[in-house]
Order: sequence, then structure tokens, then C-alpha cells
Amino acid sequence: MLTALLGATGVLALLTLVPGPDMAIVTERAITRGRGDGLRTVAGIAVGLLIWGALTVAGLAALLAASTEVYLVVKLAGAAYLCWLGARALLRPGAERVEPGERGKPGEPGERALERSGPGGGGAWRTGLVANVLNPKIAVFYTGLLPALAPPGLRPEVGMALLVLLHVLLTVVWLGTYVYVLSRAGRFFARPRVRRALDRTTGVVLIGFGVRVATT
Repeated sequence: MLTALLGATGVLALLTLVPGPDMAIVTERAITRGRGDGLRTVAGIAVGLLIWGALTVAGLAALLAASTEVYLVVKLAGAAYLCWLGARALLRPGAERVEPGERGKPGEPGERALERSGPGGGGAWRTGLVANVLNPKIAVFYTGLLPALAPPGLRPEVGMALLVLLHVLLTVVWLGTYVYVLSRAGRFFARPRVRRALDRTTGVVLIGFGVRVATT
């Protein structure tokens, strides 16, 4: 069983490291809002994975994956949300940006800039959660791959629940580390030209992911 679990961990780790919409969303939040918002976005993504995991163990995700109509509705909603996030990044005015060094105590310039920047932690958490819940490919991934990776010797639902928790842990560690690396380079990302270029790049990437989700 241990060998099978290690093999499943390797597969899940490779899938976690592949860049996708989650990484693009975390990049956008971490760079424009700071480390705290980036980590809260990661938390929202983790909760979204747990929701899909619970649905998978309960057998509901398989019904979604098998229903063309329901899958299409969720897929288009997820694609529209990614495109909206991308358009928001492309159109974000400079006044909405908060420099990493601007955050300070309440009443200081950094705090006032943060208040003007829009939704705070709740917005970051919801962004990660909604983007993940509206990604039906996770349902296909969980229902199609997890049963094959589940360690022998365990009941199927127990094995799949274990792999879901493992996938969530790998995702949190990987994206959390990524947010930390981005925050360490805060001065570089604070440069206006770099920030504008990143806004445009992340916006295009998110819209590209949205189009890809809608057309796949």
C-alpha cells in the first residue's frame, strides 16, 4: 500500500506543478494585493478542492462528469468567470494598485490605499473558491484518476478521500511557496512598468484559460 501511495503522490505532485488557472489567479492577487491576499486566494482554492473531493466521494461528481448539459453549464460559467478576472486585470487603473511597501497601520497612507483598492481578504478567498468550484475539469480529474490511484487495501471511498486530502496539501504547499517567492520580489513587482506588464500578461493568460475551458 505504501508503494501505491508514493506513486499516487508523485502523480498528484506533477499535476499540481503544471501551471493552470489557479496559478494565474494566485499570481494576480499576490502581485496586486500582496502576500496576505495571495495566501487567502490559496485557501479559497483549497476549499474548492475539498468541495469537489467531497462530491467525488459521495458520487455526485461522477454524475456531473456524465451529464453533458450540467457539465456544459458549469464549464461556461467557469470560463466566463476566468474571462471576467482577466478583463479586470487588463482594465485595472493604476489607482487600484497597492504597492507592497504601502501597507501600514490603520490610518497610514498604505492602509488608505488598501481600502481604495477594493475587496479585501474576503474577495481573495471568494476568488479562489469560485474559480475552483466552477472548474468542472476537477470533477473529471477526480472521478477519472483518483479511483485508479487509490491505494489497495482500503475501501474505495477512503482511498479517494485520502488522495483528495493529499492533493489539497500539495496544492497549498506549492501555491503558498509560490506566493512567498512573489512577495520576496515585491520591490521588483512594485515598479510601474513591471506592474503594468504583469497586469496585461495575467489578464491575457486568464482570458486564454477561460477560452480554453469554454472550447475544450
